[in-house]
This record gives sequence, structure tokens and C-alpha cells, in this order.
Amino acid sequence: METQGKDGAAVRIPPPLVYVASIAAGVGLQFIWPLSIGLGRVPLIVLALLVAIPGIVLVSGALRLFRASGQDPLPWLATPQIITSGVYRHTRNPMYVGVAVLQVAIGVGLGNPWIILLALLSCAVVYITAIRPEEAYLEQKFGDAYARYKSSVRRWL
Repeated sequence: METQGKDGAAVRIPPPLVYVASIAAGVGLQFIWPLSIGLGRVPLIVLALLVAIPGIVLVSGALRLFRASGQDPLPWLATPQIITSGVYRHTRNPMYVGVAVLQVAIGVGLGNPWIILLALLSCAVVYITAIRPEEAYLEQKFGDAYARYKSSVRRWL
């Protein structure tokens, strides 16, 4: 996935893998040190579905814009243009935010606080392994246009 000499961000780890590993770690931690959310099964499911909705909206909105612009969402591939419309008006990383929200929803649905807490670690790892290289690539490729976008839209929310 390294892109030395190629047009693309030097993303080292596929971001979805970070979230999946974090969820798996949360499941493992629940066996070692069980924690409880303290709600019944039905309220947990309802709450999880409510939490999942914004995550689904962010991820699907970003993917729709990628498809419409002819871009590939894989972060190590070339970016022909900066997307600044739709969900990208509110966050520079709607897919990462959306998947983090979905991780929280999974934790709620499973009644597993570890998965919820590890969402913060997921975001930190994605920041280091994906967002920083992506931002460096976009700054180098698009210069002032990306700097203006970056100064007007938050990284997360």
C-alpha cells in the first residue's frame, strides 16, 4: 500500500481493519474483564440502531460522492479532486467518523462498553496511520485549495 513514487497517500494500514481489530479486542476484553451497560436487550438494540443511523448516513454519503466523482475510496490510490460537498462540508473524514460511530453502535448493541471505549483508540490509530498521510498527500497535491478546505472544515466533527 505504500505509494512511494506513485500518486496516492502513504497509508500503511487499511482503516477498516483498525476498526475491526478494535471491535475484536473489545470482545476479547469483555471475556477477560466483563463490563455492563446496564440496559435490557431491547433498549440496547433500539439504542444501537439509533446510534448506527448517523454512521450509515456518513459512510453512505461519502461513498455516494466518491462514486459520483469517479474516485476510488481506497486512501492509498490517487485523488483526482477534493470532494467538498455533501457530508464533506461537515467533516473532512466522514467515512472514518461514520465507521467509528458504527463501532459504538456495535458496542451498544452487544452491551459491550469495551468496544465503545476502544472507538477512541480506533480513531487515534486511524489518525496516525491514515489521516496524517492522507492530509500530507492532499496538501502536497492540491496546495492552497486543500489548505482552504482544511481551514474551513473540521477533521472529525
